[in-house]
Amino acid sequence: MKKKLWLLPLLLCSLVVFSGCGQSLSQQSALTNARSSKTLTWGVKGDVRLFGLTDVRDGQQKGFDVDVAKAVTKRVLGKDAHADFLTVTSQSRIPLLKNGNIDAIIATLTITDDRKKIVDFSKTYFKAGQSLLVPKNSPIQNAKQLNGHTVIGVVGANSVQNIKKVAPKAHILELQDYAQAMNALKSGQGDAMTTDNGILYGLAVQNPGFEVRGGTFTYEPYGIAVNQGQKGLQAAINQAIDEMKADGEYNRLIKKWFSKVPGFNYKELYQ
Repeated sequence: MKKKLWLLPLLLCSLVVFSGCGQSLSQQSALTNARSSKTLTWGVKGDVRLFGLTDVRDGQQKGFDVDVAKAVTKRVLGKDAHADFLTVTSQSRIPLLKNGNIDAIIATLTITDDRKKIVDFSKTYFKAGQSLLVPKNSPIQNAKQLNGHTVIGVVGANSVQNIKKVAPKAHILELQDYAQAMNALKSGQGDAMTTDNGILYGLAVQNPGFEVRGGTFTYEPYGIAVNQGQKGLQAAINQAIDEMKADGEYNRLIKKWFSKVPGFNYKELYQ
């Protein structure tokens, strides 16, 4: 029996190695893995004009969120680093992050106390606020006038809950994405659509018969989300955001995507 005692420490070492190898992607250090591969994988929207919209001509996502992600990637990992993108929806973005399919979310994701319980956020990178999109001939001027009207929202966004606080007697129609929501508004299934103003400005540019009204009746700051426990990646992203604002790259991206949008005052909000 004594001759076999050496097998015990070997077996214990093997268990340690295999338990380490068995870590899920969400438990591993995202920053360490990204530095090794020179790649950060981002969850971005594919249906939100100005922020993340899939270009049908080349299949690439384009928008403010996409450009910010590319800039952050290079500042975190170096100029030769690469940003990969996975298209997400409002309801799939956090599950994909928690499962380790992506390293970070930059997808018009509002920082909320409830979300802070399951993900960690960067500093605010876009000061959004909720507003309304209505036909230009609509009598609705603000959110308080929505009682008795049908309001269209998107599943997984927190905008519907906010409407219920402002207009508790409004009827709610929730759809899967912004394309479906816009089509429903066009076809008269609802009287107004609600979400963050930045998203609505993009829809208004794309659909000239509609306009954004009512100002912003909430403060809905966007943040970049990482898995809980990924403090290294969170800190690196925050540093990148600070650097972008300090050296002017952030304002250049704001001007690139929003300077021609009617009513969007980027100088007042972001300088």
